[in-house]
Amino acid sequence: MKSLLAFRSLFLSQFGGFALALLLSLVAVAAGVALLGTSGWFITAAALTTMGLAFNLFVPSALVRAFSFIRILARYGERLSGHDATLRLLANLRGWLFARLFPRLPLADRSLRHGDLVSRLTADVDALDTAFLVAIGPIAAALIIGTALTGVLAWLLPSAALVYGLCFGAAVLLVPAGLVLTSRRAGHAVVARAADARAAVLDGIEGHADLTVYGVLGTAQDGFVDTAGKLAEARGHLASLTAFAGFAVQALAALALVGALWLGLQSFEAGMVDGPILAGLLLAIMGSFEATSVIVRSVSKLTTAMAAAERLTAIAETPLVVADPTTPAPLPAGPTITLNDVTFSYGGPPVLANLDLTIAPGEHLAITGASGGGKSSLLNLLLRLADPQLGSITLGGTALSKLRQSDIHASMALLSQDSPLFNDAIRANLLIGRPDADDDALWSALADAGIEDFVRALPLGLDTLLGERGRSVSVGQARRLCLARVLLSPAKILLLDEPTTGLDRDAEVAFFETLHQAAKGRSVILVTHAAIPEGTMDRVLEMRSGRLI
Repeated sequence: MKSLLAFRSLFLSQFGGFALALLLSLVAVAAGVALLGTSGWFITAAALTTMGLAFNLFVPSALVRAFSFIRILARYGERLSGHDATLRLLANLRGWLFARLFPRLPLADRSLRHGDLVSRLTADVDALDTAFLVAIGPIAAALIIGTALTGVLAWLLPSAALVYGLCFGAAVLLVPAGLVLTSRRAGHAVVARAADARAAVLDGIEGHADLTVYGVLGTAQDGFVDTAGKLAEARGHLASLTAFAGFAVQALAALALVGALWLGLQSFEAGMVDGPILAGLLLAIMGSFEATSVIVRSVSKLTTAMAAAERLTAIAETPLVVADPTTPAPLPAGPTITLNDVTFSYGGPPVLANLDLTIAPGEHLAITGASGGGKSSLLNLLLRLADPQLGSITLGGTALSKLRQSDIHASMALLSQDSPLFNDAIRANLLIGRPDADDDALWSALADAGIEDFVRALPLGLDTLLGERGRSVSVGQARRLCLARVLLSPAKILLLDEPTTGLDRDAEVAFFETLHQAAKGRSVILVTHAAIPEGTMDRVLEMRSGRLI
């Protein structure tokens, strides 16, 4: 429960919607209880009335209709307001999580499987946003209804009030509390096994080609079947506990009804209560336990919500890889980059060792070398996605550690081999580089990237949808669109990490020539395996084992 309380500010932001949903839920349950009670009194009184005695049929029949309509409208309003508040809470939860996750992505990417991270971003948030709608709200409504009916019984049938109050209180408080305690481990197991199953599916989809080629697809399938079996076992255990709790609630309902009937008949024989009123009260007792029937099912979801909250809190509180300084320095005007005796590792042998490098404003520098030599790590340090263990990196004479990360990222634009094209229009993909750019700026960036003619030939031009991962264009065209996005950025320093991956040699050479012309006046730091065409770079260095040659 402590993990859920960590999100109380987000729940309170939708207090109005949840309060309205709770109020309407109370009205709906109260109308249902009143409907059964009135119907029981009405039918019994009508049956006991002699033929010669007039009986007012209009008032009770009107009450029956009124309570029916009130129940229907209140239930509809409860669903409408509750789901609206829940969807708004969902948006707030995702915003809260993403705001905390993005600065931690370098660490999260290394410490979590991709499938587990996806599971936390989707299933865990979905489990958490239903906590009020399916658990907290029904419990609160049942408590209020039970208290009110206990008061009515204390007035009309005092002898049954204590029995009913004890049984109803046990059904609303003791049974759910016991279910939470006994099913908490099962709830954690369901969430964890479900995350494992999603991770296995994603791993199988992403690695399907390799699994097939190496002939281990069957082994992967067997592993997934085993994971799915463990998930089914965990869900079965939780369902068993829920079913037992449901039986306990129904037993308490029966005990309350039988106890009230027995004590009510004694009061009826003593002339302390009329027959129609007794019948109405008994049906009202049955109707009140309707509110408890959903609680047991809700509590099982509450346990999974608690487990999901713990998983979300754990990822949101992961220590930051890097943090902004308490008193950040202003971004310097000069874009000179200097690395002085920089050493960096990921906890093992140094990836970069005693690195010294100076990049002048407007210089185009290429760094080549084999995979694992530290080229991409160098770009990560320049973007301050990590800090070196030894040495210093300065921008315009100011240490990166003294600058805001947002200022650093505003002064540098990155084009990596994994830079994506999103399932949106070309215009939207380009505006990521500069959201306030007009169409003239977009066309200019496309022209600089050497892809203007292709986009103008498209029927929808800038409004052409690119599809998932830009599947509607070739690899070379996708690279140039990503380059146009980088060129559109006002950043004075361009960082390119294997930007020609997937291109043939002719397209590769054309890309370097385009970059050479389009990035004039800006600093360019490019790391690549490709052979650099003559005249496209001011300097070419080779990195071997974390050292520049």
